[in-house]
Amino acid sequence: MKSKIIVRAALAAALLLAFGAQAQTNVYRWVDKNGKVHFSDTAPVEDAKSVSQKKLGGGYVQESTLPYATQVAMKRNPVAIFTGPKCGAPCDRGRDMLVARGIPYTERDTSIKEAYEAWQKMGMREVPVLTVGPGRTIRGYDEDSWHAALDGAGYPRTALPGQGDAVRQAAKPPAPQPPAPPGEPPADAPAADTVPAK
Repeated sequence: MKSKIIVRAALAAALLLAFGAQAQTNVYRWVDKNGKVHFSDTAPVEDAKSVSQKKLGGGYVQESTLPYATQVAMKRNPVAIFTGPKCGAPCDRGRDMLVARGIPYTERDTSIKEAYEAWQKMGMREVPVLTVGPGRTIRGYDEDSWHAALDGAGYPRTALPGQGDAVRQAAKPPAPQPPAPPGEPPADAPAADTVPAK
């Protein structure tokens, strides 16, 4: 008698799991103009504030694959590395260290105008430069200094299996624009104001 109950319960559980894995939906959370929080499977109205969307499926909410400690450190102290086309081994070692620790970072290539201007505003004249959060800037690659800054920001020392590859792919900087032909302004130069002829 007990074995029949166990078999039925196992069968019911298997059916629920099979159907639950098939079901996928989006859940939207938003705040209306009166400050009331809503949850729905349909998109919110246009005047909604603080809209967020979660994809549900298989009985769980899909979340980041990063460890919690890394997620917290990222929010408090985002990491960026300023590099350049002729940086070579120091930049490679810096990138490799960040990947080995599984730390998501933004790579800013100083051959691109925006990154170059930000790099100059910091008073830098060499690459790589590591920034950790708003207050830590390290010139050049020094493994001990980089580890100390990252440890102080709360980043874990090692990556989860496969995490380093994801970090490396996500950090690729945009390709620099080719130089403009002689006599033409660069592609990222601001447009000249034109004055109509009288």
